[in-house]
Amino acid sequence: MSSIPSSKGFDSTLSLLSNPYGFIAETCHALHTDLFETRILFQKTICMTGAAAAEVFYSEDGLVRAGSMPKRIQKTLLGEKGIQGLDGEAHRHRKQMFMSLMASERIEALENTTRDLLDRYARDWEAADEVVLYDQAREILTRIACDWSGVPLPEAEVETRTAQMTALFQDAGAVGWKHWGARLARHRAERWAAGIIERVRDGSLQTRQESAAHVVATWRDLNGELLTSKVAAVELLNVVRPIVAVSAFIAQAAHALHRHPEWRQKLKDDEGQFEPFVQEVRRFYPFFPAVAARVKRDFEWRGYRFPEGYRVLLDLYGTNTDARSWDAPQEFRPERFQDREDNPYDFIPQGGGDHHKNHRCPGEWIAISQMKAFCSFLVNAIDFEVPDQVLDLETGELPPMPKSRFIMRNVRRRQ
Repeated sequence: MSSIPSSKGFDSTLSLLSNPYGFIAETCHALHTDLFETRILFQKTICMTGAAAAEVFYSEDGLVRAGSMPKRIQKTLLGEKGIQGLDGEAHRHRKQMFMSLMASERIEALENTTRDLLDRYARDWEAADEVVLYDQAREILTRIACDWSGVPLPEAEVETRTAQMTALFQDAGAVGWKHWGARLARHRAERWAAGIIERVRDGSLQTRQESAAHVVATWRDLNGELLTSKVAAVELLNVVRPIVAVSAFIAQAAHALHRHPEWRQKLKDDEGQFEPFVQEVRRFYPFFPAVAARVKRDFEWRGYRFPEGYRVLLDLYGTNTDARSWDAPQEFRPERFQDREDNPYDFIPQGGGDHHKNHRCPGEWIAISQMKAFCSFLVNAIDFEVPDQVLDLETGELPPMPKSRFIMRNVRRRQ
């Protein structure tokens, strides 16, 4: 049995933080391998990239999620004791709760709400000197996520809840005061969500039975018990927060439309091109760099031994841009998705494997639907100018977006 190749240095935490989207793939390339061993936060870690590695990562035989994610991520992005840390039957049962929310008619209703709200916002955009698309998308998505989820959102709280949801994903990987700000946002958001759960349970808040607030509040675990208010709050935020996070994809999609203006006309001419376009945005632009698991028991892959207890990191972005799976992966080519067969392991911007049984984001369909709604609006419903601005992607951010957050001027609705 061969030894897993090792990266240089005793600990690679700083290397990962300074190059979150390139560290794993670049190290694997330098070592001529799909995996290597290092330490992250002083814990022994195996880093992997590529479709074959993803297939191993999402198998249920040797890897588990419990105890794999660093506490700083649990305290910000994910919350504690939510679905991301469950395994086996407990995970599959909790996943049913989320999948029950993903009926196609519900996703379509959410998209229609977004289109209506975009039209309302555009009236204000016409009177504004400039519009920062990312900021507007965050607010719009906070409104529609709460409405769709059965979560009351008074007008006076829109700014606060938008900021809290943003901090959970935008500052999850930050250091210093931004990280502590994200922790505070998590604490306050969970307290807010727990209050909603308790109001649904005591009948003081009436919600639609198909809404996330009602489904989460009434869901019972494998023992027939209701989720605790704290866990239910975490799971309710696991519905709202990812929808708001689609704002990053939307800023990236606007960036792609600006950098590849020929696609504006293609999208105008053929609505069928929106799906390939947004999928290529999800592949080409970085979102989250990696996901974590832990070795449940010793196993072997390709002649390498995975020791029990080791943390394993799967490179999401490197897999999405792996030249073995993608022709010219560093070129923006939406047409690659026009006749492409689905593969659950080589295209994994929001996780891989099966939506029902693996740790693949159940809100992936919502992300695609919302991106299509926003892109259609930018292409077909309004005209605008893109002034000089710094559009370079800030790859040190998670997720990276244009530094200017994509500014539009002279917005005009089409008649």
